[in-house]
Amino acid sequence: MSEMNQLSTSISSSPSAFLGQDHRFNVRRQNVSLPAKRSWICKCVATPSAENTAYKTKVSRNENMGKLQAGYLFPEIARRRSAHMLKYPDAQVISLGIGDTTEPIPEVIASAMAKRSNSLATIEGYSGYGAEQGEKLVRATIASTFYTNLGIEEDDVFISDGAKSDISRLQVLFGSDVTMAVQDPSYPAYVDSGVIMGQTGRYQNNVGYGNIEYMKCTPENGFFPDLSSVSRTDVIFFCSPNNPTGSAASRGQLTQLVQFAKDNGSIIIYDSAYALYMSDDTPKSIFEIPGAKEVAIEISSFSKYAGFTGVRLGWTVVPKELQFSDGFPVAKDFNRIVCTCFNGASNIAQAGGLACLSPKGLEAMQEVIGFYKENTRIIVDTFKSLGFNVYGGKNAPYVWVHFPGRSSWEVFEEILEKTNVVTTPGSGFGPGGEGFIRSGFYGPNFAENDKKPSFVLDGPEVQV
Repeated sequence: MSEMNQLSTSISSSPSAFLGQDHRFNVRRQNVSLPAKRSWICKCVATPSAENTAYKTKVSRNENMGKLQAGYLFPEIARRRSAHMLKYPDAQVISLGIGDTTEPIPEVIASAMAKRSNSLATIEGYSGYGAEQGEKLVRATIASTFYTNLGIEEDDVFISDGAKSDISRLQVLFGSDVTMAVQDPSYPAYVDSGVIMGQTGRYQNNVGYGNIEYMKCTPENGFFPDLSSVSRTDVIFFCSPNNPTGSAASRGQLTQLVQFAKDNGSIIIYDSAYALYMSDDTPKSIFEIPGAKEVAIEISSFSKYAGFTGVRLGWTVVPKELQFSDGFPVAKDFNRIVCTCFNGASNIAQAGGLACLSPKGLEAMQEVIGFYKENTRIIVDTFKSLGFNVYGGKNAPYVWVHFPGRSSWEVFEEILEKTNVVTTPGSGFGPGGEGFIRSGFYGPNFAENDKKPSFVLDGPEVQV
């Protein structure tokens, strides 16, 4: 049976039909007899509760932490996945929710890290603290590999322990008095770090946080905001290819964005963490757009290219041309933040990054990306064949599926309960994500039938 036909047994073109199946797990009740034992009476004396006797300091809680909504999205998904596995210990769960990689790090890259690690056990090879900005050769190689002929130089590149960490460092750089705009939906770290910094107001259901400009990105506008209706902010977070919608902004759209930032005196923080997944001439860097060096910072990562989600290595580009309103270079302040808050990326991880950028490393990364893109293609084709409105997946590793009129968390729970598949509720990415789920591309090789986990429900065996 083909992939499509197999999946059709559990998913129909109607979201309600897909989620409305009743798959019950039967538990047999057992009666157990125990030998009689002598009974004793134990008198219990109540003690004061710990809540009333616990020592409290005189330090006030950061009031901004109280603004955050529940737990951070991805740990909450992991918690619910763990609870599901406790409930059904024999279930084979496919995790397509949290964007963690599953393929091994390519040998050419892993061996370079092993060599660097082993050298630390020798007098000749040992090294301690390195430059907070990163090793010169790694910085130079990133500049020459990803920013050829774009005017980006070695000292514009700051090596980090991942793009997510630099998002928060950039928030510290800008402080609590700035205003920000985000795509809606968008990666939640942009918003949550701003909330913690004190940049926002309180959260309102179906609206979002006060003092944030939510740039609506919908199927109707091609997931690119109508900039004519966007108010001016100091900072604009923009991700392309976008997480979670999977959409990639065209050259013309990015030209509009750069001009919008110039007209308003704003700074774009451009997240290009998925750029290598693009297969057409869509810009892979904001710096391909003329004038972008005067208004943009770019963050990126090796996580989704080389399986570095656990290794942790990324970079941020802050061009010399970028200045604050008083003419002070943004890069100088960011350098101070990095030197104050960070001791530099692991020297072992940087050896891996350098190997990633070698000819063999780049080829190996493309093979890994190709594996995940094939999974993505199958997910897209499957949902489309079943009548769902599906977006993304072409130039990005994420699939954005619409369930009109449904709560995203409700859809998440029902898919997990009935098919043992973990997705991501769209509402976790902002008000504009309600009614959608995001499906990732990580997991078994869906193109190989013998690697598809099987699920036995109250009916035919279903493979996903």
